[in-house]
Amino acid sequence: MTMYPFYIAGDATMEGDGKISVVDPATGEAFATVPAASREQTEQAVAAAHGAFPAWAGASPFERGKLLRSDAINVRSAAGDIAALMTREQGKPLPEALGEVHKGAEILDYYAAEGERVYGRVIAAPDGASYRSEVIYQPIGVAAAISPWNYPIELLAWKAGGALASGCTLVAKVPTETPLCALAFARCILDAGVPAGVFSAIAGAGRTIGDMLVRHPQVRKIAFTGSTAVGRDVALAAAASFKKVSLELGGSLPMLVFGDCDLEAAVSGALRRSFRNMGQICIAVNRIYVQRAVYEEFLVRLGRAAEGLVIGNGFDEGVDLGPMCTARGLAVVQEHVRDAVEKGARLVTGGAAPEGAAFEKGLFYKPTVLADATPSMKVMAEETFGPVVGVAPFETADEAVAMANDTPYGLASIVYTSSLATAHKTAMEIRAGNVSINNPDPGVLNAPYGGWQESGIGCEHGPEGLMEYLRIKHIRTRYI
Repeated sequence: MTMYPFYIAGDATMEGDGKISVVDPATGEAFATVPAASREQTEQAVAAAHGAFPAWAGASPFERGKLLRSDAINVRSAAGDIAALMTREQGKPLPEALGEVHKGAEILDYYAAEGERVYGRVIAAPDGASYRSEVIYQPIGVAAAISPWNYPIELLAWKAGGALASGCTLVAKVPTETPLCALAFARCILDAGVPAGVFSAIAGAGRTIGDMLVRHPQVRKIAFTGSTAVGRDVALAAAASFKKVSLELGGSLPMLVFGDCDLEAAVSGALRRSFRNMGQICIAVNRIYVQRAVYEEFLVRLGRAAEGLVIGNGFDEGVDLGPMCTARGLAVVQEHVRDAVEKGARLVTGGAAPEGAAFEKGLFYKPTVLADATPSMKVMAEETFGPVVGVAPFETADEAVAMANDTPYGLASIVYTSSLATAHKTAMEIRAGNVSINNPDPGVLNAPYGGWQESGIGCEHGPEGLMEYLRIKHIRTRYI
């Protein structure tokens, strides 16, 4: 079994407080280990980041941008190897993993440029020409990134790009389920020549080193992506020392399909956003509400499309969906389907693991469509985070919006309609940080991405994502 290191202030280490076993979810085979960082090693990483901060913060944003662009070049050069690690440990098909790695490089390039566009302003003085007010933005200090396993490169890149471009130093805790590709990505950043201490990437349990990072007095910013329950704990712990936090948390994304829409496009969008990455996406569609006039036709088309998806090992050619990443996640999927069927949902397709020897040892599950779903069903009330979607009918736009808003979450929503009035009404009235009209992709790199309500606070993506790592300073000068 191969052992991989993590990195403290640029130095690789194979030592730690025990080992983390990495399992292939397609076969159940444990094939690698990484050391689990001790509290002392975590302290060492934070101390190094704290010591490196003044020089990194004082560097020109163009100098930081040059290093980030070199990071991106390194990531692209190593993309094949990083993607193979991701498919082995996370399960997603290799072409999709490769696309994610290239997206990580794109993110680094984006923030390299965005960091060069942080401008302050001069404010007119109300009390005469001898006064001047300036507003400037300065990096907040040591940042900690805690990223998840479902998109182990992209979601780390969001945080690393924003933090490093802003002038913050960063300690990243990589996910225990998928540490290998994230650590390989980190190695690319370090190999570009980032000064010692500016960036560290360590592995370990959230309840130990994650909690330590959140509470550490020298860490001034937390960037976390994960569940709402854990995000709430992070926010409460960070509040004790008034740390700045950005939290991208759980979602229960609604999709509204109106009778006047392009139904083929709606089905295609539902298929992509419900089942891509086995539904293990924060903005996966959990709930679809379809206007009564096209309800049954939509169900037939979506069920047929779901049945056409190819499930298998992510390394096999032509595979659309690999296994789920964790046994715990598969158990939630099974429970949500059981609960829905027992409460009267109609099983359109799926509802079981695929048959055959190739699937016996892996965490596989068929894409599942549940019709006639009701609010009492877990699939409509909780985040499934798996390849299951509940579908229910509606009559009017007001009813559809009420159904979409019947949740404590508010990360994103999707609407399909050919009516400009309906598009405007739903976009304005749905309580979510992102609304996508007639397309299934609510997030783009150069626009802010963040949740409302229990889906989090703060933003990633766009210039707003960079601003999360900066603090505002007003300088008022009197010229004598």
